[in-house]
Amino acid sequence: MPIKIPNELPAVKVLNEENIFVMTETRAITQDIRPLKILLLNLMPKKIETETQFARLLGNSPLQVELELIHTKSHKSKHTSAEHLLTFYKTFEEIKHKKYDGMIITGAPVELMEFEEVEYWEELCEIMEWSKKHVTSTFHICWGAQAGLYYHFGINKFRLDKKISGVYPHTVDYKRSILFRGFDDVFMVPQSRYTSVVREEIEKDDRLKILASSEETGIYAVSTENGKQIFITGHSEYDATTLRDEYFRDREKGLDIQIPKNYFPDDDPTKMPLATWRSHANLLFSNWLNYFVYQTTPYDIESIE
Repeated sequence: MPIKIPNELPAVKVLNEENIFVMTETRAITQDIRPLKILLLNLMPKKIETETQFARLLGNSPLQVELELIHTKSHKSKHTSAEHLLTFYKTFEEIKHKKYDGMIITGAPVELMEFEEVEYWEELCEIMEWSKKHVTSTFHICWGAQAGLYYHFGINKFRLDKKISGVYPHTVDYKRSILFRGFDDVFMVPQSRYTSVVREEIEKDDRLKILASSEETGIYAVSTENGKQIFITGHSEYDATTLRDEYFRDREKGLDIQIPKNYFPDDDPTKMPLATWRSHANLLFSNWLNYFVYQTTPYDIESIE
């Protein structure tokens, strides 16, 4: 089944070229079916790139998904045009009366700041609190995962000695996790962050379960018992060239940055990297949509509690 997104969203052209079944609003109204309503809170600077990455993964499942985009009102985007935001995005105030089957909170390039110093922190806290009664399952990504663990459970992040950047092997800690059903014993995940969380602090909280991790980069996936809140520290949604673009960007800024690990062939930045995580990224989002959204959410979306 397809993903339903606005007719003129730039992602439509990209996904069609990749043979991903996209259903525009015009065609969707002719189908007698209730799609899964997924809300994407996009905190990334390059919003078009990010919305396309998530639309690609959400569209690669047997379920019909209707994607709605929101951004924070308390932050003015410098990398996305006001016209694009006005056309395709809403603010929390415009949607807070509604309920959603699932929600994704993206990462954001603010991890070196204290949470309370982020200009939209209060607004994000309001949205995360709202999600507990208005969303069946919320998927938190990278900094969004750290923010969620801090807000909901008081687990703070700490700064690493150097940035984690590259594609790393991961394993499943909790073997019965249906979020990782069908995964290989070892799977690759892109990571790009300066901060992390302490395993022991998560293990002390009976409300949380560690699902997967990496010996090199630490915790990867954490969930509440019923999967209402899921926290993913990596970037499985990344395109093949995203880490490359970040590496060149940081190098141009004069930052002391290392070549992303397990990424460029022969560690040569002039060579085109290969995506070694794509299949597991698709399976991760497909499992989330199926087991924690579709099979859990009520048919009457207004009865979500």
